[in-house]
Amino acid sequence: MRLSFRALISHGRVARRMGLGPESRINMLRCILTGLVRHERIETTRARADEVRFYAEKLIDYAKKGDTDEKSMRMADFWLTEKDLIPKLFKVLAPRFENQSTGYTRMARIPNRKNLDRAQMAVLEYKGNPFPPLFPEKRVSEFSLINQLLKGYREEKAQVAATKTDSQTP
Repeated sequence: MRLSFRALISHGRVARRMGLGPESRINMLRCILTGLVRHERIETTRARADEVRFYAEKLIDYAKKGDTDEKSMRMADFWLTEKDLIPKLFKVLAPRFENQSTGYTRMARIPNRKNLDRAQMAVLEYKGNPFPPLFPEKRVSEFSLINQLLKGYREEKAQVAATKTDSQTP
C-alpha cells in the first residue's frame, strides 16, 4: 500500500474536521456542550462526543475554581450559549466533582444510526447524573452453575495441594 504525501503531512491540523470550517466547528461544539450541561446526557455521533468530551472536562476544571475566578467565568460565558446554565455549572456540577481530579464524563457506544449515513453513535454524560444507568450492573450470583463449578474446582485444588504438602513433610 502506498501512502501519499497528503496522508503523511498534517499541515498543522490538530483537531478533527467537523462542520464547514473552524468557526462552524466551534459553534457546533458550543451547542453540544450547552446541551450536555443542560441535560447531563446527550446522544451524538462518536466523533463529536469524543471531541466535546475534552472541552466538557476542561469546563468542569475551570468551574471548580469558583464563580469568583475571572477566567472560569469567561470560559463558561464563551462555551455555554444559554446563559441561564452558568449558575448550574458552578452550583450543581462543580460541587459534584469537587473530590475528583479527572474523569467527569462517561462515553458509551450505541448502535449506528439507521438512516443513510449509518453514523457511529455515542452517548456522552456527566457522571453522577440523575438518570438511570445506560448499562445495568452485572449481578454476580454465587448460585449460578458456572460459579458453583468454579467453587468446587477451587476447593478440590486446595485439598490436593493440602495433601501434597502433608505427604512431603517428614
